[in-house]
Amino acid sequence: MEKPKIITLCGSSRFCDIMAVCAWLLERDEGVVTMGLHLLPVWYTTKCDDHLAEAEGVAKAMDALHMKKIDMSDEIFVVNFQDYFGKSTQNEIKYATLRNKPVRWFTHDSIGYKVQDMINGLVSPTNGEGKGES
Repeated sequence: MEKPKIITLCGSSRFCDIMAVCAWLLERDEGVVTMGLHLLPVWYTTKCDDHLAEAEGVAKAMDALHMKKIDMSDEIFVVNFQDYFGKSTQNEIKYATLRNKPVRWFTHDSIGYKVQDMINGLVSPTNGEGKGES
């Protein structure tokens, strides 16, 4: 069996749910291995709406570790939902680009289009087919 492509997901921790769906679709539809944010349960993060690593005092260490994930990856997938990405993600994009890693964008990728259609209720998450009359 050939070694699968490795993709690191980059983006704001406020979009963990969207990243989780992107990771699932990338693995399911493209047969790649994904790495990204840890998808913690809601009960773990109730004390922090955003930037959990900062709240726990481990932001620099987690940023450095994320760069190592990028080093191990063949490309990155930026979850720039609603065209948003912050300074950390901007640094990750720059880091990947300097290492000649291809950069895929949620807002310009078939995976992003699928997720956006799911969010908008246009397709079913379980089978990807359009909703409407049967």
